[in-house]
Amino acid sequence: MSPNKIWSELKPRLRTHFSEKTYESWLKFLELEELNNGRIYLSVPTRFLRDWITNRYLDQLLKLWQESMPGVFSLEVLVKPQNTPAESMDSSQTVTKQSTQDTSFIQKTKTNLDGDNKLDNRYTFDTFVVGKPNELAYAAAQRVADSKTIYFNPLFFHGGVGLGKTHLMHAIAWHINHNHPKRKVLYLSAEQFMHRFVRALRHKDIIAFRDQFRSVDVLMIDDVQFISGKDSTQEEFFHTFNALVDKKKQIILSADKSPTELQGLEERVRSRLGWGLVVDIHPTTYELRLGILASKVESIDLVIPENVIEFLAHKITSNIRELEGALNRIVAHATLVGQKITLESTQAVLRDLLRANDKVMTIEDIQKQVAEHYNVRISDMYSNRRLRIVARPRQIAMYLAKKMTSASLPEIGRKFGGRDHTTVMHGVKKVEELLQQDTQFADDLYMLENILKK
Repeated sequence: MSPNKIWSELKPRLRTHFSEKTYESWLKFLELEELNNGRIYLSVPTRFLRDWITNRYLDQLLKLWQESMPGVFSLEVLVKPQNTPAESMDSSQTVTKQSTQDTSFIQKTKTNLDGDNKLDNRYTFDTFVVGKPNELAYAAAQRVADSKTIYFNPLFFHGGVGLGKTHLMHAIAWHINHNHPKRKVLYLSAEQFMHRFVRALRHKDIIAFRDQFRSVDVLMIDDVQFISGKDSTQEEFFHTFNALVDKKKQIILSADKSPTELQGLEERVRSRLGWGLVVDIHPTTYELRLGILASKVESIDLVIPENVIEFLAHKITSNIRELEGALNRIVAHATLVGQKITLESTQAVLRDLLRANDKVMTIEDIQKQVAEHYNVRISDMYSNRRLRIVARPRQIAMYLAKKMTSASLPEIGRKFGGRDHTTVMHGVKKVEELLQQDTQFADDLYMLENILKK
């Protein structure tokens, strides 16, 4: 049987041999390059993925290959960015190529925005890291950016600070200007919209103001919550909105809350904000934070240990902006003082930030993390469902609640749908047995416990 045929049968098996989560996070990116004299060469698109897979899964991958092809005696993972021959690439070339692509894209792109509204050339679709919390927002943004047809009007992003709303807004504007240069795009914040409107009133230039805003093909207003309580600005926004919708022009908005939750808006304005597609960008998951850090590390000319990357992804959970800021701080410190980046130095440099992120462990925290880790619903922690896919995570959460909190067994039982303390004892005992029997289960639980501790 050919290596390609073996790989096509072997790759789907990785989901069950490892885990669905491990496959989706890391192994799905593997591609077969060649078999040469008993040596298998696989590839992944980034240096970080190569190092992660090599350090954790290489021996098991080799064993799986040997079961299907006994003549194989070694396996190596290469770095192969998209559309680039693996043989000619190394990690430094990977970074250089991406940097060149980004620069040429920006140079070719011209916007018709005013001088005080420059788009950030870091915020493109290529640099946006996609995960479950933001995949709908990303897909909607791409659909709007790619098509002249109005699918959602308005497209309304909402979510907390630093979760990627502004990044997506800039990415849409860059994409349209690059691929549809004849379309007139106007991007600004709600505060800037208000200031321009007030200035137009002061200078008796309201007609020119309306001509500017109602003659665009795409109007993008960031942080629209800032027009709350501003009656005159809301009035002008309302009429601008209606005029553009009547002309079948695209409107894209963002805010920190959904339209129904925004206070200080007239009902007619709030109603229009919800006309199209309202997309909630959820808080980041561990996998998404890890992916964001991996993307950033690829362009940094410093060695950053994997345990530092994992530590940051576990500890800095508030938002992407703070996560990137933490990485920048440790890189700046290492560069300025000439020291290697270690876990110890990272903890020292980020002491204030880590202290702000510390919290008391609760059973609810454990349930949420376990549910996320095993891809089940939090409600399954309290339900009577006995399917193994649900019951096992529930038992793990009980075990961790007993180990990591001061709650008694009856208290833990009450938090798990009013279960008896003997049920909790049984769940804890079952997990303890599995820890002795299954090394992979033990490793997974050890990682989960570390996530909760950090």
